[in-house]
Amino acid sequence: MSRLDLDGLSTGPAQVWGAVRLVPLLRAEPITDLRLHREVYDGGVATVAADRRTSYTSYIPHGFVANWTGDGTPAAAYGSQFGDRSDPVDCAPLHLPRKLVQRQPKSRAAGGGPVGLRFLPLHLALDGYLALHFGGPSIVWEEWTRRAVRDGLSPRAETAYRGGQVRGLGDALRIFEIHPGQCGVMVYVADALAAAFVVPHPDDYRALHPSLVHDLYGELMYQYGRYGPRSVPDFTVRIDPEYIASVADLRAAAARRQREWAEQHHDLMAGDLLDESYAVRQVYRMGRFRLSRFRPPFALQRAQHIGEMITDGKGRVAYLKTFRLSDKQVRRGYVLDRLDAHEWHLGRTAAAMGIGVEELARRIRHLGFEDLLKDDV
Repeated sequence: MSRLDLDGLSTGPAQVWGAVRLVPLLRAEPITDLRLHREVYDGGVATVAADRRTSYTSYIPHGFVANWTGDGTPAAAYGSQFGDRSDPVDCAPLHLPRKLVQRQPKSRAAGGGPVGLRFLPLHLALDGYLALHFGGPSIVWEEWTRRAVRDGLSPRAETAYRGGQVRGLGDALRIFEIHPGQCGVMVYVADALAAAFVVPHPDDYRALHPSLVHDLYGELMYQYGRYGPRSVPDFTVRIDPEYIASVADLRAAAARRQREWAEQHHDLMAGDLLDESYAVRQVYRMGRFRLSRFRPPFALQRAQHIGEMITDGKGRVAYLKTFRLSDKQVRRGYVLDRLDAHEWHLGRTAAAMGIGVEELARRIRHLGFEDLLKDDV
């Protein structure tokens, strides 16, 4: 278990549009030997056949391609594409894909440049969540059905919403300015953290900023945008003129207020993401960088995020994208984790959770896993 480390990034002044608050993340020194660009897919919905009888369907508006150099020299970002993709799909089921990371062939590397890595934003993290303990019971306890032991969990699907369906997000991304040195953003809806997005270089962020409106957001964020407050309070900074006698005093006071805002942002708004411990799994090695996905401990009554990231050799984040789980998704993960920790024995799991076996069986059915249990349980 480890925490997210956003060293090298600082927060800029927040901007508010209705219930949406965007907090820019700035880098003092951009990462130059790793660059990201966007690949746009026609239609935004992909259906891929897994075998003769099985296929998966997912909303995939775009992919990212990472280019890096092995000797630390600057890498160029190639092939950025823009366009107005008016996908009619408001929300789409996310089914388990087979392959979410693909080495870019040399023939596709623009201009004969270095070989890149193509991956689907956030689908790595969603893949890790959907496949959580996918194998089902590891021991044939009498409470479990033959289907549960033979097939494990049936293929699962979760509902996610396109950013354009979150009220106010599209307008906020279109209107708000991009700051010099900005390499990321924290997106809040009704002052609940919806997503964090970080890239290596300011030029990458400028190219990828419009993609946020096409990204996936959780059901909770859609509800907050639709039914939550129409606006959130803006943070204003006041400087006492009594202690300002020169431009240098004014500059020092402004810098002090900016530091105070950064500390307040971490403590009051981003703590549920940055103070949590995550289980991290490496997916791909890219020279001195690592592409990983992470999931939380599924602690109840707390905001929980899944996500993916690229880190350098010192563990510093070069790329980050997160997805906030709904309360029901957290409860699913919690129950599956507890079952797996106690070898899927209902009695021991219920005792560890401080509840009866009947209550545990009720929760399993309520969370959508009724096919795992025998009818008499």
